[in-house]
Amino acid sequence: MPDPILATPLSKRRLRLWLRLLRVIRTVEADLRDYLRREHETTLPRFDVMAALHRRADTMTMSELSRLLLVSNGNATAVVDRLEKDGLVRRSPAPNDRRTVHVALTPKGTTSFETMAQGHEERLDALFGDLDSQDLDTLRDVLRRTLPSDKERT
Repeated sequence: MPDPILATPLSKRRLRLWLRLLRVIRTVEADLRDYLRREHETTLPRFDVMAALHRRADTMTMSELSRLLLVSNGNATAVVDRLEKDGLVRRSPAPNDRRTVHVALTPKGTTSFETMAQGHEERLDALFGDLDSQDLDTLRDVLRRTLPSDKERT
């Protein structure tokens, strides 16, 4: 007996795939938000800002940060304001342009982020624990084909 899924038009199957991906993303994101709130008394946006700054390992402008995180300058500024108040990031004006502000993790911010990142990785490992190496490689390769411009980043 033929598989009824295979008889479904590709457009409908792609729509179902999108809905499944969205459900996975939302479920994982909700779990990570809960984990960060419970275990580290922080939020996912704060974690994301700290992760971006940690990856850079140097200062970046607020504009670069908001572009990298795909958020508005206002959203990035609000998160950085709170992180700065907590002593986790520092801001510094650009020497040649007072309108440009650089931001970087403080030593306290680096230590805090690295602790959170270890737990974050462990949560993701548990959430995706049913996927073996071959599954991960296959998913990575398939997802690379969906956004050809992102091939170099993943």
